[in-house]
Amino acid sequence: MTPDTSSDLSSKPVTARLPVPALGTAPGAAPASTGVSERPSTGRLVGIDLARGLAVFGMYAAHVGPDPADGGPLGFVMELARGRSSALFALLAGFTLVLITGRPHPRTGRAGRQAVVRMVIRSLVLIALGFALTALDTDIDVILAFYGLIFLAVLPFHRLRARTLALLAAVCTLVMPQLLHVIRLSIDEGDWADTIIAADPLARISDTDGLMELLFTGEYPVLTWTSFMLAGMAVAKLDLTRTTVRVRLACAGGAFALLGYGGSWLALRLVPHARATVAAATDGDAAVSAWWSDTVGYLVDGAPTAWLLVGAPHSQTTFSVLGNTGVALLVVVLCVTAVDRLPRCARLATPVCAVGMTALTAYVLHILAVREFGMEEETGPALVDLLAHILVALLLATAWTRWFRRGPLEHLLHVSTLPARLVK
Repeated sequence: MTPDTSSDLSSKPVTARLPVPALGTAPGAAPASTGVSERPSTGRLVGIDLARGLAVFGMYAAHVGPDPADGGPLGFVMELARGRSSALFALLAGFTLVLITGRPHPRTGRAGRQAVVRMVIRSLVLIALGFALTALDTDIDVILAFYGLIFLAVLPFHRLRARTLALLAAVCTLVMPQLLHVIRLSIDEGDWADTIIAADPLARISDTDGLMELLFTGEYPVLTWTSFMLAGMAVAKLDLTRTTVRVRLACAGGAFALLGYGGSWLALRLVPHARATVAAATDGDAAVSAWWSDTVGYLVDGAPTAWLLVGAPHSQTTFSVLGNTGVALLVVVLCVTAVDRLPRCARLATPVCAVGMTALTAYVLHILAVREFGMEEETGPALVDLLAHILVALLLATAWTRWFRRGPLEHLLHVSTLPARLVK
């Protein structure tokens, strides 16, 4: 996930709208009119920070929370967090990219070139940080390097309108999972991937499969996860302060979730031998919930064609991308609406918003804690571990954002982009 947050943040996210310019807004710039859905105001929506904070907690649940296999209401909640929280981060990362490059209107001229260079620098830093955290050899599939490369992949599209970005995201959702499946089969059947890995300097430096892993064979392949970021870019082009826009997004999110998970459920039952094939390739019992649950596991090598009908969050299929996108949109709409319409909720959610504002720091510290203390039952009851991670994040983030506009790592990331000011 990219717990990378925008760098121009208010230190007190207690209202639905912050009286500061969005990231990348020139000092003194006048807010844009909110009269048109594709011309949103430049004020930062605290609801986005709330959604990002919830995604952080979802990630914690996936890493150190109780095993969903334990069943019951708690197991169901833990299962909901798996895969869907990282997809929410990807969608919010696209939102951040649009903020940096100029929301509501893309920057042009020198300011536009500087914004693009800032994004390139941020992407490279995230890639380097991702590989550094991977080198710690925890059981966590670190996502930062994947997100960094996705930033670079979608950056050329930042000037497109919301409708065009949404259409592009839809095309990627329909096409890229099938293309990824074909590429993975060719990797299984040939040795061309080994040749590329051997020649890839990134693979040698990081002791991983380098670009091959980021693009095709990793847990978050750029080829399929680009769809989430494009969808987030489209959302960022809209005016989320308008009720009609939020209603339409909520309807779209519900429809995508239904098409994704419901479509997978139908396909696995209607296509002859589909569920039996998936069961043979995985745990037979888990295959029953392959339409929505990560208990089915991951398949990279030797995935059968029937796997394309699976809707599990990490299955890299069209059904999974549709379902995850739908859930992410619903969470974003719910969070934005809650802080806009319920002032009391906005005040109560301030600590969670603070976590969202410092999400990169929260993510890295979480991985360092896992490296030091272990995961799940290694240090104590999983639920206790999860609550400890959440409580520490809430306390640290709330205290920090009371005095500073950016988290520690967010500040360092901002400083790393300062050379972009030299661009003419």
